[in-house]
Amino acid sequence: MDIVIAGGHGKIARRLTALLVARGDRVRGLIRNPDHEADLREDGSEPVVLDLEQASVDDVAGAIAGADAVVFAAGAGAGSGAERKLTLDRDGAVKLLAAAEAAGVERYVMVSSIGAEAPPDGDDVFSVYLRAKAQSDAALIASDRAWTVVRPGPLTDEPATGRARLTTEAIRGDVSRDDVAATLAEVLHEPRAAGLTFYVAGGDEPIAAALAALLDD
Repeated sequence: MDIVIAGGHGKIARRLTALLVARGDRVRGLIRNPDHEADLREDGSEPVVLDLEQASVDDVAGAIAGADAVVFAAGAGAGSGAERKLTLDRDGAVKLLAAAEAAGVERYVMVSSIGAEAPPDGDDVFSVYLRAKAQSDAALIASDRAWTVVRPGPLTDEPATGRARLTTEAIRGDVSRDDVAATLAEVLHEPRAAGLTFYVAGGDEPIAAALAALLDD
């Protein structure tokens, strides 16, 4: 597969890149900072310098042309204010969606968050972030792409276990970034996951088996 990851230098994105490259996929990473190009090349990815907030839809469409799938793994980051939650976490994801439609990229996998199913009304940064994720999720779900929305619980840097709990019901449980990346890799290679919104938490079931069980329910 030819897969483009928006937010290609992020913690989940780099873990996902390593897994996909090991499977023989071509990976392109959209990054804003050219200083990160060397890191992506080291991961086996092809860096594409593009500021998702500033680029036009046509620019993004050109960057993802020929891809089999896009993954939105970009984020404004913990130190950013509420405005960037809207311009990147929401508007950036919607712009990538418009670009996927323009470029004919059918598959779109969204890295969302627990809490996006019922975001709070507050003006604090985290509430704005969850509303931004909810709005970008809703735009994707309403589209004609072969979409999947993945909502992890609180993220940790614990080592990979290769196991997780996957459910369509909202659950809150810590999960390692490694295991989220492994889940995304399975989703990208499973066409039946299109049209599915599900949650990821730490668990005891091998990830591939957990996804298969979820799809067979």
